[in-house]
Amino acid sequence: MEDFEKKVRISEGMDVDQNGSNHHEIVSLLRQFLGVQQRRAEAYAKLKKGFTELGDSAYQQLCNEITLQFNDCSKQVLALESIFLSPSYSRNDLASIMRSVQVQEKQKLHLTAAIQVLKKAGRPSERLVSHENCKFKNHMQHECVHVHEITEAAGTEEAEADAEYDNAMKEAIQGVQDAVTTINEHLEEVRYEIAALEAE
Repeated sequence: MEDFEKKVRISEGMDVDQNGSNHHEIVSLLRQFLGVQQRRAEAYAKLKKGFTELGDSAYQQLCNEITLQFNDCSKQVLALESIFLSPSYSRNDLASIMRSVQVQEKQKLHLTAAIQVLKKAGRPSERLVSHENCKFKNHMQHECVHVHEITEAAGTEEAEADAEYDNAMKEAIQGVQDAVTTINEHLEEVRYEIAALEAE
């Protein structure tokens, strides 16, 4: 009977040690995930700054670099999701968070690009007119092909185009805000999980 009690105590002690070790590994993986998300946030900030400050070719180069960074971040999150799904961890809850964040990040990136395209195009009524096809009689005057009689129909058409633009912009901005809110909620869940595991 005493031998049995020793074996039970030893195996119980081993379980506690393995759980402690497993908790430490989970915390480490979750911190990696938070690090990936921090890199994504920095990439978005760089993208936004580049949009306002860089010319077209330099901005295109920046977009290519950011795309590579986002792809790398996605691969890392998918790898973490796979680890949490593995039999070694069996943490479907954490894997589900990783999957949801990936979906939201994809949506956020798509809508961020849409916003930038809309901003670059500008509201239809505020777009600059190009005078490429105009006829210049001399350097002081030219016949502008853009001059046309403003009719009620043309005014309505322009107002409709502006309304479509405004709605598209509003939807894209709302979509980005919703994605960010969901991502932040998941990040908060991860922080709570880290705190709970460290408290054990």
